Amino acid sequence: MGVRLCVGLGNPGAKYGMTRHNVGWLAVDALLEKLNKFASFEYRCNGMMWGPFEVEGERVYLLKPLTFMNLSGRSVVQAKRELNLDNNNILIVYDDIWLPFGKLRLRAKGSAGGHNGMASVIGALGTLEIPRLRIGTGGEEPIEDLIGFVLSPFYEEEMKALPDVLERAAKAILAWVTMDIEHAISYVNSSL
Repeated sequence: MGVRLCVGLGNPGAKYGMTRHNVGWLAVDALLEKLNKFASFEYRCNGMMWGPFEVEGERVYLLKPLTFMNLSGRSVVQAKRELNLDNNNILIVYDDIWLPFGKLRLRAKGSAGGHNGMASVIGALGTLEIPRLRIGTGGEEPIEDLIGFVLSPFYEEEMKALPDVLERAAKAILAWVTMDIEHAISYVNSSL
């Protein structure tokens, strides 16, 4: 299948660490721990942390942009150029407040759906045809302050469920790495 790039979207800084908007980063960290408890990002440069890892015989680069969310596309474009990748070999992992908490959705393409980080990636790559894993962070109540909500910490009940959500997200990323996109979508959206 060739080299792959998995990008977890989030914001740098301790104050954003356990917020809904950082669930992409948290999912990449969960995968990293699943691969090797002692692994770490090899490179920290040019506005990103990233490194190569072996996943079931496949070379996968995990990347966390160090730009703020709205500038995430810069890091994705830079890594794409350095690795000489096609867009279908890039997976963007991010939060989706329109999905119920913990719901996963893998797609081969689509709009940003109001997500500024994904909009930055789409703008930088110049296409909607970018695989993405959306992780639901929405609640049951209507959201009045969108920015406040995505930048707020998880509720206590959500924190208890978060390890399971991140474990399933790591499995979803592995499915994307090891399966063709149609089979990965079917597996993730129906089984995880």
